[in-house]
Amino acid sequence: MDEKISQYYYRKNPEKERTVVLGKRNVDFGGAIDNEGIGQFFKYMYNKVDIYDNSINLITNNFLSPIANGAPTFYKYFISDTITTEDNKKLVELSFTPRNTQDLLFQGKIYITLDSNYAVQKAQLGINKNINLNFVKSMTVNLDFEKNPDGRYHLSRSNTLADFGVNKKKSGGFFGIRTLTYKNYEVNKPRPDTAYIAAPDETELSEEVKNRSEQFWAQNRLDTLTTAESKVYKNIDSLSHMKSFQRTVDIATLLFAGYKSFNTFEIGPSNTFYSFNPVEGLKLRFGGRTTPELSKRYYFETYGAYGFKDKKWKGFLSATYSLNDKSIYKFPQNYLRASFQRDTKIPGAALQFVQQDNFLLSFKRGVNDKYLYNDFYKFEYMHEYESHFSYQLLLKKWTQTPAGSLYFINNTGNINDLTTSEATLTLRYAPNEKFFQGKIYRRPIPGPDPIMSPDYTRGFKNVFGGAYNYKNLHARIDKRQYLSQLGYVDGFIEGGKIFGQVPYPLLTIFRANQSFNYDLYSYNLMNFLEFVSDQYVSLNLDQHFMGFFFNKIPLLKALKLREVASFKAIYGQLSDNNNPTLHPSLYQFPVTATGQPITYSLGNTPYIEGSVGVENIFKFIRVDAVKRFNYLDHPNVSPFGIRVRAKFDF
Repeated sequence: MDEKISQYYYRKNPEKERTVVLGKRNVDFGGAIDNEGIGQFFKYMYNKVDIYDNSINLITNNFLSPIANGAPTFYKYFISDTITTEDNKKLVELSFTPRNTQDLLFQGKIYITLDSNYAVQKAQLGINKNINLNFVKSMTVNLDFEKNPDGRYHLSRSNTLADFGVNKKKSGGFFGIRTLTYKNYEVNKPRPDTAYIAAPDETELSEEVKNRSEQFWAQNRLDTLTTAESKVYKNIDSLSHMKSFQRTVDIATLLFAGYKSFNTFEIGPSNTFYSFNPVEGLKLRFGGRTTPELSKRYYFETYGAYGFKDKKWKGFLSATYSLNDKSIYKFPQNYLRASFQRDTKIPGAALQFVQQDNFLLSFKRGVNDKYLYNDFYKFEYMHEYESHFSYQLLLKKWTQTPAGSLYFINNTGNINDLTTSEATLTLRYAPNEKFFQGKIYRRPIPGPDPIMSPDYTRGFKNVFGGAYNYKNLHARIDKRQYLSQLGYVDGFIEGGKIFGQVPYPLLTIFRANQSFNYDLYSYNLMNFLEFVSDQYVSLNLDQHFMGFFFNKIPLLKALKLREVASFKAIYGQLSDNNNPTLHPSLYQFPVTATGQPITYSLGNTPYIEGSVGVENIFKFIRVDAVKRFNYLDHPNVSPFGIRVRAKFDF
């Protein structure tokens, strides 16, 4: 149960909006569950429905509006009735249904005024039982519009109801409702610019707003609670104190989040407790982190690990101080952090949101015995703004020591380690970005606005043992593009250039993946350390068709499968300045035991790979057939592979 009363301001030209929260109230499940995170999640699930938009985002998917320009291609329409209202207005009842019942479309009725406006006065939107949508048994959206002083119909009430369950044919599950009520419209009354500018502390609700009296809610609610709804606050308070409920929450948190909470401290993540690789052998790891219950200013995170083959201890320790007295996991971030880490890393392996020690990633294809022991000393300052612009300043001392069959060698002989000292400034602008916000984590929600993130790194010689002077300029743009009934495509383009002469561990080592997991951001048929460059540009596209084709094939549509396709390409070069063949003082590229090269620079031909696949197998598995198109003469490469990815999605 979550209630909120707000004053909303909107200006069309130049477009600007502002929401002032007057009162907020929600149930409290206790410290083990992030109440605010649950509210944010369901707000994203139940987005405001604007029937005049071509696409309507609900349950993390895009539905085509029945009155969109291209809607007649996908909907069938029937004039099912004409109605005269109590105030003697005539309406047409227009019924509609999908031409294909498995597509992401609505079915229902809309009521249209028979006047010069032809405005929607009421809408009843539902979904077909055969729709290709996971975990949703039924969903209904009811919209009501009222005529306002400007002579136009504005939304007065939106009621979205959804029944969720693991199996659509069985009882049990979750039932959710979101009701939005709008009253007291004032239209075409100009206000000063200050009415649309939020105060600096407006996003952080005051204690007064979060603790309004019962009298306030009784007087200001725009809707009346049902008898059951009025008892929710008391019932949940009783539930949260039950030992059986607390045990259930602990088990669920450990299984799905990977952490076991002890109020002020959490142990985990559990999927990193055990892993293995050719260099460390069996690797055991144990650690945890503090929670906001300990302090909203100070945060600590640590782990220790031991490899039974190399007989070496590894570990990590960080201390973070929040400068705005808010959790460092919540927007906007503003903190200082110091950390030290000693651990192994595969050159060129880059994982997003996944721990390198994840047990499932221990299984690798091909030769995988070239590792680094890394010592990282880091100091960073992060500052996010309400505009979703942020900058990060990072100071880092990094010592790399080769492990396994990897070595550092030049014309003077073997080199034990490589130490660099560098400073990095990262800028990021993500307009209108939203998050899946948890108590001690957050995940960005992909949106239609581009995300721009340039960064600049400067390496310093003879500073804290740094061996090289260099500069590295890098930039990336991410974008999700919704394509209506064709689904959506996630893409990014990035490029970089290194200025200065550096050995190959400091060049751009392209992200490779030798696991059997399909990695969205890496090259899934590229070997670790296969390609390096000091200047490059790359393109990555991942298309989700959401069953657009399979829904029309009789034998396939019953399985609710969905099509995916991807394309990845890199074009890069290695300048003569950083070519170890021309400069023997640079580290030589590694070779196999028989002297065959394994590390290359890209020539005039870009590296290209693509895939086609099927997702939504058993509702959470994606399988891709991946094809590598060139550089097939390199050792231990395969032109084709099958990769699997697990993801729960509606």
